[in-house]
Amino acid sequence: MNAHFPPSARVRTGAEYARVFEQARRTSDPILSLHWLAGETPAKLGLAVSRKVDPNAVGRNRIKRVFRDQFRKLRAQLPAGEYVVVARVAARKADNAQLRETFLRTLVRAGALPASAAPGTMPPVTKPLPSLSRNTPKPDVSAG
Repeated sequence: MNAHFPPSARVRTGAEYARVFEQARRTSDPILSLHWLAGETPAKLGLAVSRKVDPNAVGRNRIKRVFRDQFRKLRAQLPAGEYVVVARVAARKADNAQLRETFLRTLVRAGALPASAAPGTMPPVTKPLPSLSRNTPKPDVSAG
């Protein structure tokens, strides 16, 4: 896994943020709001964590660090475009695992990632099973 997060993978300027906020699809959760603007360039991340979310810089930086790390891990799987995460006040009380899970769930809800198969005991059905109805005659096995 490449731990590098180059400047080309970031939404950096105010004009880029403004364009994303104006034109992007928004998917929300109590912890964050995701703005996704599909585009031609590889996936880029922008973060907005205000003092309203956490008045302490340490808390704001923790939230940004968790989102940045999760994005870095998923970047190769994400469709091209710009992703801006706006943290909400509930993010302050969420632990790192909750932040990661919420970010992932929001990406799936937005359509940026495919939904994972639901865990269960039955294997997935690959082809439809033939229907057996009561009106179908049974094969004659006595003529042998």
